[in-house]
Amino acid sequence: MKKIIYLFIIFFIFVNSTIMANENIMILKTKYGEVEIELYADKAPNHVKRFKDLADSGKYDGVVFHRVIDGFMAQTGDVKFGNTKSPNFNLALAGTGGSDLPNLKAEFTDIAHTRGILSAARSADPNSANSQFFICFESAPHLDRQYSAFGKVVKGMEYIDKIKKGDPNTGSVAEPDIIISLKSK
Repeated sequence: MKKIIYLFIIFFIFVNSTIMANENIMILKTKYGEVEIELYADKAPNHVKRFKDLADSGKYDGVVFHRVIDGFMAQTGDVKFGNTKSPNFNLALAGTGGSDLPNLKAEFTDIAHTRGILSAARSADPNSANSQFFICFESAPHLDRQYSAFGKVVKGMEYIDKIKKGDPNTGSVAEPDIIISLKSK
């Protein structure tokens, strides 16, 4: 009987940890392919919750990568002005908007801004992150503990690398790539 209970406990732990692991995996579809992102809910719970809520409600579907700097990062997530499916879409304003939700307080962590890290975009105010985010192409240590890193690309970074790059000085992209869809796995 003890063996059965022991096996049941091990089985329960395994199933529960698998469910929990998949709970923090997102799939970002681009025209180049699918990108798998692992979210760090234990490090930045409020940013992860906001990101998942916006993604799972379809707010990121159709949003442009409005600022893309080769060797640095690809920025997206302006659900107000950057969503090509919205009547408010305005490429000239993309990057200045957010969601209808309040801004988030910074959640600075020990996560280094290395290749594939997902981090919250914001203005000069550390507590101004809302819906925008960026994915690092390369390490950017000057961003560590200055921006709220909350996830990492674990599969498909080669598709992020293909995103159309913007002006070398500003990162502004004339005919940007879009997020086809972004949802929980």
